[in-house]
Amino acid sequence: MKPTGTDPRILSIAAEVAKSPEQNVPVILLKLKEIINITPLGSSELKKIKQDIYCYDLIQYCLLVLSQDCSRIQGGWTTISQLTQILSHCCVGLEPGEDAEEFYNELLPSAAENFLFLGRQLQTCFINAAKAEEKDELLHFFQIVTDSLFWLLGGHVELIQNVLQSDHFLHLLQADNVQIGSAVMMMLQNILQINRSKRTKMLLEINRQKEEEDLKLRLQLQRQRAMRLSRELRLSMLEIVHPGQVEKHYREMEEKSALIIQKHWRGYRERKNFHQQRQSLTEYKAAVTLQRAALKFLAKCHKKKKLFASWQGLQELTDARRVELKQQVDDYVRRHLGSPMSDVVSRELHAQAQERLQHYFMGRAVEERAQQHREALMAQISTNVEQLMKAPSLKEAEGKEPELFLSRSRPVAAKAKQAHLTTLKHIQAPWWKKLGEESGDEIDVPKDELSVELETLFIGGTKPP
Repeated sequence: MKPTGTDPRILSIAAEVAKSPEQNVPVILLKLKEIINITPLGSSELKKIKQDIYCYDLIQYCLLVLSQDCSRIQGGWTTISQLTQILSHCCVGLEPGEDAEEFYNELLPSAAENFLFLGRQLQTCFINAAKAEEKDELLHFFQIVTDSLFWLLGGHVELIQNVLQSDHFLHLLQADNVQIGSAVMMMLQNILQINRSKRTKMLLEINRQKEEEDLKLRLQLQRQRAMRLSRELRLSMLEIVHPGQVEKHYREMEEKSALIIQKHWRGYRERKNFHQQRQSLTEYKAAVTLQRAALKFLAKCHKKKKLFASWQGLQELTDARRVELKQQVDDYVRRHLGSPMSDVVSRELHAQAQERLQHYFMGRAVEERAQQHREALMAQISTNVEQLMKAPSLKEAEGKEPELFLSRSRPVAAKAKQAHLTTLKHIQAPWWKKLGEESGDEIDVPKDELSVELETLFIGGTKPP
């Protein structure tokens, strides 16, 4: 029976194999390797692909190709080695279903035997090869075939016995070549490790089963011992009880036993009903959640409709109502007429407005330029003041430093010259004129001497100590 939902790539390869001649079948089967490699290892998708490959007899085709003469296969040992990889990967992890007996009893042993036969052929070709390059290539193909066999044995441990009893395997063990012999011995070591791990698992499984049986036996013995003790206790109690009270005692024991049985039965029945109703309870909770969300959504929609209800009501006005509203609007306009204005007056008002706007914008431009000029002067004054504060005294000034303090500002230059002349007059005055003067008194300087030009040197201030 063909599976449903088959991968279209597998269908295409199967159809191509069925229609193509026999010599082209091995090359077509190599397309399965790409499909297997791009599918994640251990995924359910890979398992489904392997089932499709088996159901469309592509594994059987691979096995038939490997049983043919190697010289007749297109691609030679390259194609054969890749087909062994495809066959081993498809057989490991495959669930054959209804054809399990044929798969385990016929196909798998035949595949293992073919792998060993191919290894024996490669061994013969390797011994007969003369060139070193040819020997290396044949040894590489031999390693691929043995790895494929090891992969197959790792997935199906029951084939180890068939491999160890095979004549082809014994022939491989008797090889005289060192390289082939080392590869065969490595394969034998791996097989023995798999067999040892299999035996270890079997022993662990046997021990686990034995422990479970011992536990069941101990529980049975404990139950029998408890029942025997219970009966002995009842007999001892019957010996104590008066003969007339025996029947009453039996009735009480029967009632207690009935209550215990009923309690356990009701508990079992309720647990069973709960498990059966769990699905319906989950569906009920999901329905309640959906209904709650739907009611909230409908409430929001109803609220939005209420907000636009007044505007929607206007769309349903009748023709008579529209005529009535239009008449009311016309009456209001007639009662509240505006003052009439001629075109000449209107043009004059417009001209006045334009003139005022022009005057406003021009005044604002002049004010902005004046503000910018003030800001520039303030920045220049601040710079000059900062330079003057940092200026050194005359004793410490060098030749180039006065050039740094030349100012293009007339007020600053006039003030500097006034300070300079004041200082000179104070120094040149006789001592008796300085009597009674204080350090902060200013000396009058004639206006003729204050005529200054641009780029006058700043004079004033001393460097702070």
